[in-house]
Amino acid sequence: MTDAYYYEGLGRRKEATARVRLHTGGTGDGFIVNEKSFEEYFTRTVDQTQINKPLQVTGTESNFSITVKVSGGGVTGQAGAVQLGIARALLKADPDYRKTLREHGLLTRDARAKERKKAGLKRARKAPQYTKR
Repeated sequence: MTDAYYYEGLGRRKEATARVRLHTGGTGDGFIVNEKSFEEYFTRTVDQTQINKPLQVTGTESNFSITVKVSGGGVTGQAGAVQLGIARALLKADPDYRKTLREHGLLTRDARAKERKKAGLKRARKAPQYTKR
């Protein structure tokens, strides 16, 4: 690991974007998301588990203090964005984590997004109800 003040990673998922900073010398107790505590911002345990996965896989839960700025999308989309941001920041901190993160599918950006509305339809694929008479 090089001597940097923090490592930054950008994560995106659906309409959400997250800027993640892993501060070196942290004790692992500080995890701030949009000026709130991690547990206060992401209340669902499913989202909390998803976000912590890159840290658990690499065994670095207590090595960094984390600050996150996340915007756009919904709560689950934001959780996915934060997860990718953490994984990318860990990769900058130590390139040896690439194999482990890749095996757990944490470096792949989930490209699924809302499909655009089509002309003549109510939504992307829902057609108006057919009437015979």
